[in-house]
This record gives sequence, structure tokens and C-alpha cells, in this order.
Amino acid sequence: MTKLFSLLLLLTAAAFAQPFSYGVKGGLPMNDFISVTQGASTSTNHYLFGPTAEVRLPFGLGVEFDILYRRFNYNSSGPLASLVGTYANATTANAWEFPLLAKYRFKGKVVHPFVDAGVSWDKLSGLTQTATSVIKAVTTTGTTSSPLELSKSTTRGFVMGGGIDVKVLILHVSPEVRITRWGDKHFIDPAGLFHSNLSQAEFLVGFTF
Repeated sequence: MTKLFSLLLLLTAAAFAQPFSYGVKGGLPMNDFISVTQGASTSTNHYLFGPTAEVRLPFGLGVEFDILYRRFNYNSSGPLASLVGTYANATTANAWEFPLLAKYRFKGKVVHPFVDAGVSWDKLSGLTQTATSVIKAVTTTGTTSSPLELSKSTTRGFVMGGGIDVKVLILHVSPEVRITRWGDKHFIDPAGLFHSNLSQAEFLVGFTF
């Protein structure tokens, strides 16, 4: 995270010397946060949103930084392997995504196509799992912030995308498709019932001034 804050300081310093835009960005995930096989289910909010800022450089270049938030949960259940009984786990968490991208805008009068690429960090917070087991008609419930399937609470990956920038008066509207390839999985279930995806696709729309 120290490197991330250093990059933020560099962006802030560059903003004083170059045109600077800011606003909000939101969108929809195009694939599931978690893949399941059987005995599990997921429910990811069908939206993500957060602030965005960009330093615009000469020759159509730019540097963009976003903070994107989403809420998700998943459930798993099944028989206990060594005991006569069953278990059911319900997990909720927040995912914070921090993409840092280099952009190139093609020339245009009103519509400017663009491509971008860079790196992104993804951080889990507020992770809570409620585990319920039933053994010989006796129910036991407990909570934890470190479930067995948690592999990495923080991961980073490579991002690439493309879209168009449309100027409407003083507002820039920028729809975009963005694909991220993460380096590590957040979750790997020991029983093989589910795991978080390494590839993530998103449709985003930015509104900046």
C-alpha cells in the first residue's frame, strides 16, 4: 500500500501542472466475482461505483486513478466429513478496487475513442462469515473474519480496456469495457466447491468535469 500512496502523491503533484478532471464512475460486473460448482451460491451486487480522477497530458495521453467499491456475499453448505451432521456458512465482504491506468485518446471533435492499460489493487474489508453446524440435532453458530477459504485479502493485477469519451457541454461521459487479470485468488475453498475468479470484466461509465 506504500507504493500506492506514493503514486497518489505523484498524481497530485502532476495535477498542479497539467489539466485535471474529476468525477464519479459506476458500472456493472460482466461476470461473477466467485465461481461455484455445487453446494454454494453467490450474490454479488450488480453495480460498482466510486470517485475517479485524471491528469491529462500532451499528445492525447493521460493518467487515471479510480476507487471502485462493491459489496458481495456467498453461501456454502453440505455434510460434515468426519461427523454425522451438516454445516452452512454465510459470508459477506466489501471489495475495494484501485486501478491506476495510462490512457491514450484518439483525436475527434466531440467523440474521442480511447484505450487504457495499467495495474489495479483489490482489497477486501469487513469480511464476516457466520458458520452454523448441526450435529445430532444440536445447532452451533459462530462468526469469523478469517474463513478457511480465504487465500489473499489483497491482490493486484493487470488491467486493459477501451471506450469513448463524449463531451456534453462541460461534462465528459465515458462508457468503457475494462478487463482485469488478477495475480491471486481471494478465495479457494478447500472442498473445491467455489473459488474467486482471476479474470474480471466490467462495463463502466464515467462522468467527469
